[in-house]
Amino acid sequence: MRELQKEIHERVIRRLDLSRETSDTELREVIREEICIAGRKQYLSLPQRLELERKVFASLRRFDVLEDLLEDDEITEIMVNGPDRIFIERAGKLEETDLAFLSAEKLDDVIQKIAGENNRIANAAHPIMDARLADGSRVNIVLPPVAVDHSVITIRKFPKEPITMETLLEWGSLSEELAVFLKTVVRAGYNIFVSGGTGSGKTTFLNAMAEFIPEGERVITIEEAAELQLLGVRNLIRLEVREATMEGKLEVTIRDLLRTSLRMRPDRIIVGECRGAEALEMLQAFNTGHDGSFSTGHANSAEDMMARLETMVLMSGEMPLPAVRSQIASGVDLVVHLGRMRDRTRKVLEIAEVVGIRQGEVCLETLYEFAEEGGEREVRGHWEQRHCLRDQRKLKRAGLSLEGGP
Repeated sequence: MRELQKEIHERVIRRLDLSRETSDTELREVIREEICIAGRKQYLSLPQRLELERKVFASLRRFDVLEDLLEDDEITEIMVNGPDRIFIERAGKLEETDLAFLSAEKLDDVIQKIAGENNRIANAAHPIMDARLADGSRVNIVLPPVAVDHSVITIRKFPKEPITMETLLEWGSLSEELAVFLKTVVRAGYNIFVSGGTGSGKTTFLNAMAEFIPEGERVITIEEAAELQLLGVRNLIRLEVREATMEGKLEVTIRDLLRTSLRMRPDRIIVGECRGAEALEMLQAFNTGHDGSFSTGHANSAEDMMARLETMVLMSGEMPLPAVRSQIASGVDLVVHLGRMRDRTRKVLEIAEVVGIRQGEVCLETLYEFAEEGGEREVRGHWEQRHCLRDQRKLKRAGLSLEGGP
């Protein structure tokens, strides 16, 4: 069937009039005609004919063999290591599929389709590309010569229905007490940095926290590839970076977007992820009256996130280290650290408050921490409160308060 699909695919391409745009209806008609011709040579049942039509159409107008994987809601990640090596993540477990592209050229066609739909460039001169699909899925593409063997596609899928804080509570990602605390500090306008490793759920958690933003506030999101899905924010502006053209011009970076966002009268600024020198502009936004702003970053712990943030700001080469630490201590209020456990569940591991600078270094104080109770396969545990929030000035200005104590 695969050889037959390839043959029909080639025959359809030869029949298409490339001087004009062919509609989906016309294309399907040509595909059906070629399947009928093939059916005269060998018997094809109705299910086989329908499957051939679907696959050939997907290879010409969609994302070929990836189409079925993208439509499967149980799959959370798609990893293409080459034309005939496709892996998926389902229920937190990796598995290899028996799917394959018709050829390496077809894989490259899909890559160029993704790049074209995102107005991006993917070639030997620009071998790394981040993009997104129409359904919001995040795409990373690496081409030869950077990818030694074959072109590589990694797709992080997101649920069709955004995950809410209530959903995270049902999954046991945090406790009711933590959810109430986060709701209060978000409403009060605390600047929050979400940290964690790859796949720990930083973007999902950021989306869920945004539910607590009071109505009427103007929110600006800044991302490399727009993937945040903020619920209930009507006054929302979404900004996305633009890569340079073939001539190396017209590039718009996260730093550029952060600078211009300050002139757009935001109440809150949300940076999807800090990876480099743009951390300086993010800290400046945190320190210039835009209370309640969020961002995320990769780190092994809340403490490591502060060290990484220092390193990222220093990449800008514009500030000495003591000034950087002062900006972090005055701009970031809370760090929420997430982790992916051995049973593949994602949990809030720590909520820490930035309490100032001691002996020249940014100092954190743990407010809540996940205490594991054992379990080899299923991670069990509870959240313990270690300290109370020290700086409650924003709470008082917002007319809010925290209940309970350590």
